[in-house]
Amino acid sequence: MSTTLASAILLSSLGIGTSAFAQTTVAPTAAATVAPAAVENYAAYLKENYDIQFSASITKASYIDALAKALKIEKTAISSDTKANSALTAADAVSLAVRAAGLKELAYSYPQEKVAKALAKANVNGQALAPTAAQELAAAIDTNLVPASYYGLLTDKKPATADLASTLIGKALSFTGAYKHYLGYVSDSDIYGKVYQAWTASSLIDAPELRKVVDEAVKQSLVTGYNLKDNRFNANFDPALSLTYGHSDITHAIQLIGLLKSEGLDAKVQFEPKTSAFLYLKEWGEPVQTPDYKVVQIENGNYIAYSKEYDLSFEFNNTADKEAFDAVINKFAKKNEENPKGLIYASWWQPLYFSKTELKGYQTITNNLISKGQYTAHPFSLNEKSADVVAGFKKLDPSIVITPYQFWVDQPFFNYLHGESK
Repeated sequence: MSTTLASAILLSSLGIGTSAFAQTTVAPTAAATVAPAAVENYAAYLKENYDIQFSASITKASYIDALAKALKIEKTAISSDTKANSALTAADAVSLAVRAAGLKELAYSYPQEKVAKALAKANVNGQALAPTAAQELAAAIDTNLVPASYYGLLTDKKPATADLASTLIGKALSFTGAYKHYLGYVSDSDIYGKVYQAWTASSLIDAPELRKVVDEAVKQSLVTGYNLKDNRFNANFDPALSLTYGHSDITHAIQLIGLLKSEGLDAKVQFEPKTSAFLYLKEWGEPVQTPDYKVVQIENGNYIAYSKEYDLSFEFNNTADKEAFDAVINKFAKKNEENPKGLIYASWWQPLYFSKTELKGYQTITNNLISKGQYTAHPFSLNEKSADVVAGFKKLDPSIVITPYQFWVDQPFFNYLHGESK
């Protein structure tokens, strides 16, 4: 039995047959020219992930509260004046963001002449600012914490706008590694090497405490498989613009990115390491182990296999491009017959890709998400079987943190979960 077939089986769950997965192919009519990257929507990100939203009038106190909430730091680390109800100026917003972003030591290293040179880029008179405020503003300009499009707000104590406040918090999150995570764009010439390097640098995810519980669920036939992931690699993309594509072959990933580029679809790209765990039946023969594929024999003579795989998360420039992805896969990356021609390498009969928001032609299933520290286990199930899966896990370990949610998967994979071969 091939590793590819086995890894597909591991994605199935409660009551799903183990007969139909294999390898892969599709595309719409997008033009060959790749669209420019979308402008970051920091306001939407803050609302989606932190429930932070600014009104037209912003006080210093409310801004400090928002910074502390998003960056998960104490308000006193940003300012000793945490109860100020005065209106927030743009310059003050920048200074506070510099501290929240962990840049204050850099700022305070600036000598006067370096401050003047940086402030000149924004036509700001440093003499009108306190020395430390001038240093903070200079560092923000040099590091692009404050984008050039906002330079006009930095003089004459102009009030901070909601857009500036959101942008500064979003940029501070980026400086501290808490914003979106991605290797680059489909359109980048070096994206292929970055993805390949991410694959070679990844390895099987262990997570022994979490694995102990979900492996027991496999032994008891509560589920037939699950995925292990490390949330430090989460893309944190906008759900409305993003989807995730899973596979086990790195050449397929490289060709998929090239395919998207050739079809005129650009997107941010994040490589998310994944380990697929699944039941390997003894009648399939003695498994061959490698550094990327391990097995552990269980009491009944079967095995639990662990296979190195990946998810590629894409955030598109617009919903139209996201919707076009399905047609591309169905034309060029979905296998419909043995020995097909015109498909990218290692295409599957039932490719797996999914969205957290509704898409036409997709179907819903449930991810019975289990969390333990930085690691997560993803046992998928049909919606109608989720309650039984959750109850079964709770019986195994009452303290387990399980958060089931429904999401949208492509039609071929949904068919696979219902025992269909295509």
